[in-house]
Amino acid sequence: MTGKAEQLIEQKTANNNRSRYGSQKKKYKTTTKPQTDYIVLDFETTGFRAGADRIIQIGALKFINHEQIEYFNTFINPERYIPPNITRLTGISNEMVEWAPTIETKIGDLIEFIDNLPIIAHNAAFDMSFLYALDNLEGIEIPAYTVIDTVKLARKTITATPNHKLTTLTKYLQLEHDAHDAIGDCLATAAIYQYCTNANDPHTA
Repeated sequence: MTGKAEQLIEQKTANNNRSRYGSQKKKYKTTTKPQTDYIVLDFETTGFRAGADRIIQIGALKFINHEQIEYFNTFINPERYIPPNITRLTGISNEMVEWAPTIETKIGDLIEFIDNLPIIAHNAAFDMSFLYALDNLEGIEIPAYTVIDTVKLARKTITATPNHKLTTLTKYLQLEHDAHDAIGDCLATAAIYQYCTNANDPHTA
């Protein structure tokens, strides 16, 4: 493949990612450096386009020395219709969020919960795009977090699976997984992160 062809493919991929996950400038930084204290974060949403679609559930777990000490879990009223395919996927209906708080009233609580800890997410670009689409909402600035993507870690550590979707990895690792529930996905992501971290730590071999 020529260099020009590679550049065209990379540009097309970048354009697709911007279209799917929003076009805001990337504010966070990524790392693969192992962490012992962290937040595992997951959003359920009305669709896949940050900025156009809205969050309907926030799930977050706080880990200190790899031990879960606290959780943050709330439905969010997206102030728009939840499509039937999203209800089938997540189990979250329009009726379930009718009296839930709006994101404007909960984003400050989430930022306080995260504090200055790094964030771990599976397919982090998706969750981060929705998080940073809220930047300056109601005057609240989303901090420039450090983020670890468990998809990238799993690709290096778990090579026997056909893909690295969360459901595929949890089945491979024989983990209980309440899929497409924000807290269920957080618990699965945390288990995958700890598995990958231990697998790459020579002191645990």
